[in-house]
Order: sequence, then C-alpha cells, then structure tokens
Amino acid sequence: MNAQPKGTRYEDAYAATVAGGDADGAGGGTGAHHVLVLGAGYAGMSAAVQLGARVGRRQNVRVTLVNAQERFTERLRLHMTATGQQLAELSIPELLEGTGARFVRGWVTAVDADARTVRIDDDRVLHYDTLVYGLGSVADLGAVAGVEEHAYTLNSPEDAAALADRLARLTKGNGNGGSGSGSGSGSGSGTVVVVGSGLTGIESAAEIAERHPGLDVVLLGRREPGATMTPKAAAYLRAALGRLGVTVRSGVEVVEVLPGAVELAGGERLPADAVLWTSGTRVSPLAAAAGLAVDERGRVLTDAALRSVSHPEVYAVGDAAAIRQGYGVMHGTCQGGMPTGVHAAVSIVRTLKGKAPRPFRFGYYHTPVSLGRNDAVVQFTRPDDSPRRIHLTGRTAARYKEVVSAAPWPTYGRMKKMPASGAVWPRGGRFTRNGAVR
Repeated sequence: MNAQPKGTRYEDAYAATVAGGDADGAGGGTGAHHVLVLGAGYAGMSAAVQLGARVGRRQNVRVTLVNAQERFTERLRLHMTATGQQLAELSIPELLEGTGARFVRGWVTAVDADARTVRIDDDRVLHYDTLVYGLGSVADLGAVAGVEEHAYTLNSPEDAAALADRLARLTKGNGNGGSGSGSGSGSGSGTVVVVGSGLTGIESAAEIAERHPGLDVVLLGRREPGATMTPKAAAYLRAALGRLGVTVRSGVEVVEVLPGAVELAGGERLPADAVLWTSGTRVSPLAAAAGLAVDERGRVLTDAALRSVSHPEVYAVGDAAAIRQGYGVMHGTCQGGMPTGVHAAVSIVRTLKGKAPRPFRFGYYHTPVSLGRNDAVVQFTRPDDSPRRIHLTGRTAARYKEVVSAAPWPTYGRMKKMPASGAVWPRGGRFTRNGAVR
C-alpha cells in the first residue's frame, strides 16, 4: 500500500554525462571538489540551491543533488493531496537550472562514509569529498502490528493519493471492504480513523472531515490535540474539530491495526473503513549502516556546525540530524529544516575558502495548524518552542498558514538570485547564545 514507484532513474542529460565518466569520481576526475547532497526535502533543497548559487558555477567545485523523484514534495500539504486536492507540479531539475548544481534521480541504497561513496539504485556509485545527508523521516510503519499492511500514510504524494482514492470510494458508497459501515452500501458513509494527535493528525482529520462530511472521522492519540498550545488556543482547536464533526479520543494507544478495525490497549476494537497512521516517525537506517555516529533514533549526531561528530566531511540536516541547541534536540519541522540546509551550505563554502564554519543557532517562532481550508490556529512560540500568550485563529490564521505552506518554493527561487536572502532566521537569543551545543 505504501510502496513508492521508482520511475526512471536519471534525467537524460545527466545520464549522458555519467556515461562519459564525468560523475562517478570525486570532482568528476577534474580535480574539482565534489559536494553531494542526498535528499530534496525542505532541508536538502535549501542546501542544494544555496551551494549551486554560491559555488556551483566554479570550475573547482561540483554540486550534485540526488533525490528519488524529480517533483518536489510539499510535505506541508500532503493532507490536501490525501483529500483529492491538486497541488502544483514543482520540478526540482527546473529549479536548479542556472545554478550549476546537477540533479540525479535515483534511490540512495547505501552510503560508505569511510570510502566516501554513495550507491544509487544498487547499480551506480557516486564519490564525494563533502556530503550533505538530508534523507528525512517517514511514518514508522513498524511501530505497531498491522500498520504497514492495513494503514495509509502521508509518506509521499503517491501514498496520499492512495488515501484520496479510498476516501472518494467511501464517499460514493463503494468501499469494497473495511468495517462494513460504508462498504458497498451506496450510502456514502464510512469511518476513517486517524491515529496520532500531533499536527499532521490534526490537519488530516480536519481536512478529511471538511472535504468528506458524510464520513465519520475519529482522531486517536495519547495526548489531547493542541497539548503544546496555550489553553485558549487549544480550546479553539478542539472546538473547531468538533464543529467539523471529528470525534476526538485522547489518552488511548493503538496496539494493532486490523482489516476493518484498530485495536486499543485494553482490548477495545474500533471499526474503521480507512486508517491513516500519523503516530511517530523513523529515519533511514542508512546513516547507521554507513558507520556515522547516530543517536538512539538513528539520527546523525552533529557538532555545533552540523558536521557529523564521527565524519566531519559529512553534514547532516533536517530530520536526519540530531541537532542540539541550548533548549534540547531540535524536532523535525520545515521552519527548522530549511535553516539547517542553508547553514550547512554556508559552512561548506566557508570551509572551501579555508575558514572555520560557525555554530548553528535556531529558535522556533510559531506553530501553525490548518483546520480545513478556512480555519486554523497559529500559536506563536518562544525559541524553545514553548507557547507564548499570543495566537491567531479563524480566517486570519488560515491565511497565515497558507502563506507559510506556500513559502518554501518561492524562497528557493529567491535564493538562486540572492543566496544571502535565505540566511535570515531567528537565532534564538538567550535560548541558544550560551552553550548552544552541550
């Protein structure tokens, strides 16, 4: 259910270059310094665009970005794809045009940190001098029995589209399976269970309820939705879910996903025609297998400049990295991921000039949560992600959230022309100034 199609492996123009022997060696056999970026998520794209714009046209530096798909995935909007809404086709190779950065389409299947090589699709090896490791996180399908077999995820546009198809069939009364509450009855009814009361779960439950009002939507989680917000903001969020008809059950734990149901700790079973799993994430095991020092979750341990503590020629960014600030280890978000990519790129450029990289500092500033297309909550935060008193709600918050979700792609476009424009973000003040890495 969650398998992603491979498609073609390389764009034709680049394949011709590889055939000529230009891409496999570090620097392509020209003596150039080869910077290889793995993953074109929010952090990896930031690094690749910055590197391409800053050094990609130099004869002594080569920049290559590797990603499984040519289309950029707007992860902030996958809950929209899951309800049948069409998103723009954003082409990574087209964005990189004019920067000097090259694009390789393929799946990273192995990294050898000691040999400084990366294997693509099991049949090609790319060498590097400096690596930016940005293979981010996905839903943890192994956390609970039955998730991989019976649940949908938002790991990719293909996964989201599969859920959209299922919801459309339920709405039309053609469920063909599941709990029986809406399967083949022609009533257009059914039960959708969203597991996980974090931001992704909240946004998904709200979007499904708004777009498919005939379906019963149940949101399950260990914590109350909006638990990290102020009481007033959280109350608005929960009331909005109620207005949309979402049934919220907090303080529960799903122990198994079954065909047509989920089982809770204690033995209770809830019927489900579709299950969306948003509870917990995992990172790729490739970093640990490569010999990089990682934490208990498999994230690359970094120094203050985002370099691997075991292999300083490797920079880790976004969800793939365990980045410690004065307030603790950063959690995966777009607002924090993009700055890590920019900082890694700037640090690499400094190193190429013989300068020492500077420490990375970042402070959170908001938590925007959409509640359908016309409602939202925006909780403003302190740099350590604790809530401030101020928040936005309603249409104003929805407009704010849409601006945030749409911002990355045009930001990359601006960085192509003005790389320094991407190097502006909240540094966290006193929260990160002293002992940013402990």
